[in-house]
Amino acid sequence: MSYEEKVEKVKNYLKDYPNVKLVAATKYLTVEQTEDLLKAGINAIGENRTDMFLEKYKTLHDKYDVEWHFFGNLQSRKIRDVVDKIDCLHSLCKISTAMELDKRLEKTLDVYVEVDISDEPNKDGVPASKTKMFIKQLAKCKHLRVIGLMCIAKRTYDNKIVEMEFERMQRLQKDIEAMNLPYAPCHGLSMGMSDDYKIALKYGTTCIRLGRAFLD
Repeated sequence: MSYEEKVEKVKNYLKDYPNVKLVAATKYLTVEQTEDLLKAGINAIGENRTDMFLEKYKTLHDKYDVEWHFFGNLQSRKIRDVVDKIDCLHSLCKISTAMELDKRLEKTLDVYVEVDISDEPNKDGVPASKTKMFIKQLAKCKHLRVIGLMCIAKRTYDNKIVEMEFERMQRLQKDIEAMNLPYAPCHGLSMGMSDDYKIALKYGTTCIRLGRAFLD
């Protein structure tokens, strides 16, 4: 199946969800493959590693109208390299990162706060129980806008566990949205990847991050 067919297949499924953004996770794609995906109709690209992001940005940003997303752990020493190039950060989970971003930004950056919804000790993200407090601490960051929460569901064949985590994320997002913080409207949810995005759609995701769906 060609990239065009794979992209069309996903987009057809999303027709009933017109407010859901599709971001291609190109972690396992070369620059050339990423360009092929853009030609196939993708207009939002997400990367996990700074070096690959910069390589793809340098090659593609002048050729295509791309919305650039960053998913991975953004190290403080790398922030200066990408801060003026990304349109959205999905992985904010440290106050130190927030402060460094805010110091270097000249315009507002949309961010998702990453939540460790699985309560897994080796997983990145703010514990769900501490997410509200974390977001309150971001009030001092004038250039960050928390547009939502992000999570990576537990890798399991038990869909009931995934559903429980996505439902918990949805409740948490609604609770923070109800706080009416001007710097954290928190209207969105970045959740759902190739294996579980159809479940995430049932629980109000507004952004899905698909990678392997375009490779299989």
